[in-house]
Amino acid sequence: MNEEKLIPHLFRTEYRKIVAVLCKTFGIEHIETAEDIASDTFLQASETWGIKGLPENPAAWLYTVAKNKTKNYLKRDKILTDKIIPQIKYQATGTEKTEIDLSEANIKDSQLQMMFAVCHPSIAAEAQIALALRVLCGFGIDEIASAFLTNKEAINKRLFRAKEKLRAENIAVALPSPDEISNRLDIVLRTLYLLYNEGYYTSQSEKVLRKELCYEAMRLTFLLTENEQTNLPQVNALMALMSFHASRFDARTDENGNLVLYDEQDELLWNLQLIQQGAYFLQQASRGNQLTKYHLEAGIAYWHTRKEDTKAKWEHILQLYNQLLTLEYSPIIALNRTYALSKANSIDEAIIEAEKLQLIQSHFYHTLLGELYKHRNKEKAAFHFSAALQLAKTPEDRQLIQRKIETLHL
Repeated sequence: MNEEKLIPHLFRTEYRKIVAVLCKTFGIEHIETAEDIASDTFLQASETWGIKGLPENPAAWLYTVAKNKTKNYLKRDKILTDKIIPQIKYQATGTEKTEIDLSEANIKDSQLQMMFAVCHPSIAAEAQIALALRVLCGFGIDEIASAFLTNKEAINKRLFRAKEKLRAENIAVALPSPDEISNRLDIVLRTLYLLYNEGYYTSQSEKVLRKELCYEAMRLTFLLTENEQTNLPQVNALMALMSFHASRFDARTDENGNLVLYDEQDELLWNLQLIQQGAYFLQQASRGNQLTKYHLEAGIAYWHTRKEDTKAKWEHILQLYNQLLTLEYSPIIALNRTYALSKANSIDEAIIEAEKLQLIQSHFYHTLLGELYKHRNKEKAAFHFSAALQLAKTPEDRQLIQRKIETLHL
């Protein structure tokens, strides 16, 4: 990999590690200092590597430079030094040299602890995701703005407010106490779930699937499974859910980027390794007696990795949707349930249940009714597909709905 490609790649993978360790060292109130040191490290890499070529171990080079920049910063800033120096280990060399621990173990611990700091209940959910993308995933401001379909100024303001809130609340970069960890973990999982969904499908993005967001959510969730205190059933259930969905990524769009519906997907493109991974984490999630929405959604996603279109399969899915609605009602979940109802019971019953929802401002609602009515009344199907076409926000959705209209042959 040449320098032009390597530096952006390393920024994505190493920036977040340096920031996490320095935040743990300095405290969350000095997050901008941590980000500045990490950014300066990559700026120096860009300048130096362009002249001298790539070092033998680029990541180790970055860590060394980040450590040196941190030491220089601490020497210059007496206030920060007086607070931080007593907390930092010294190298046994006879001279007082600060040691910044960028070992693999401390990087993992720091990132896990930063996850709980970033996902603090005092911060709005949207700000949590933006902050997670920046400090936990290493996304640039332009990338975050693109993910939220807004401009850099808006993202910078959002991040600034979130950091100010962390400072005001004096949030520690540490795992919560055992008594508190369950409640705090719920917020962390919600943030990771929303981050994954933002990548899996957003009604506003120009791209129907943003795999990089999904994979970052999976990476952070996997970190939780590696720690004894956070390796809990609900975490494994979320990891299973993400794995099952990710297994069908390659089949979900065609070579032109167009959306491919489930019934039309090529099963040979499904990733069997991710399906097996999902099955493993779903098994791990079965420990204990707690049933969460992640368990039920993972179960639904599992059955969608079984391609056979049998009544028994859809009855399983329908029952899981019934449990999910009892646990946490959502109009969209209710709408998705009606498709399973059409497969398990009858199309007529599904139409009745879908129309009760009256989600007339949702293109999903009209698309589903169009799909159901095409077997019963093509004029009504055309009406709903036309309504869906007007409401759809992405080019991919509009193309898909237009193809459905054309297949009606009115």
